[in-house]
Amino acid sequence: MAKTVLIVDDNRYIRQALCEQFKRESDFEVCGEAENGKEAIAKARELHPDLIVLDLSMPVMNGLDAARELKQLMPTVPIIMFTSYCDSSTEHVIRQVGISDLVSKSQPAAILVGKARGLLYRTAA
Repeated sequence: MAKTVLIVDDNRYIRQALCEQFKRESDFEVCGEAENGKEAIAKARELHPDLIVLDLSMPVMNGLDAARELKQLMPTVPIIMFTSYCDSSTEHVIRQVGISDLVSKSQPAAILVGKARGLLYRTAA
């Protein structure tokens, strides 16, 4: 059964590109999209995704604030921060919030998909 993904980004074109990328993968299904953190929380409550891909910088509610609430609501659901702002201080802050991984928007989308697989299909050692 395919793993469900909620895509959250305020840029419609980035959301569309991410949706297309995940739809090309047989083991993923995009269950929903949101354009800000507040909408992401509402959609996550409604859709119960297996994974959330979340932008950092968004209007209404940013990715860090949304991630804090999402981790309280769904502590076992991995969140990947997909952002243009990738530096060591950003990485430190996102780890404190409980975000599972960080992917730069400048990296190929295949890296995002690979990290998503790594989080969702962990094998027993």
